[in-house]
Amino acid sequence: MASTFRLQIITPNRTFYDDEAESLVVTTMEGEMGVLAKHIPIVTQLAVGKIKIKKNGQYKIAAASEGFVKVDSESTRIVMDSAEWPEEIDVQRAEAAKKRAEERIESKESHVDIARAKAALCRATNRLSVAGRS
Repeated sequence: MASTFRLQIITPNRTFYDDEAESLVVTTMEGEMGVLAKHIPIVTQLAVGKIKIKKNGQYKIAAASEGFVKVDSESTRIVMDSAEWPEEIDVQRAEAAKKRAEERIESKESHVDIARAKAALCRATNRLSVAGRS
């Protein structure tokens, strides 16, 4: 049996995950980072991306927003704005959000916050990818 560590993923609305894991892959601001049992201590910022959790040889993937991860040799804790399993994603809502963001980015209106629209597009695209609708 593979070594495991305790993984907690917490959002403002719920404890998304609180169980043992064999491995974890998250998206940091610098790229993907993998975590195994006995990992060196680290705290880093997370970007919008996928969370890949391996438990009992099986992978579970979730859509994740921005947040922070704290890793030590025995456990890993993630605090983030939101996390969703594929079956929780409202695909129609994500598609509508993607379309709105694309329209705002293409718009030449001066009042449009392009950075905010790009962030919304990134979140919507990630959610659709996790839901299998990329």
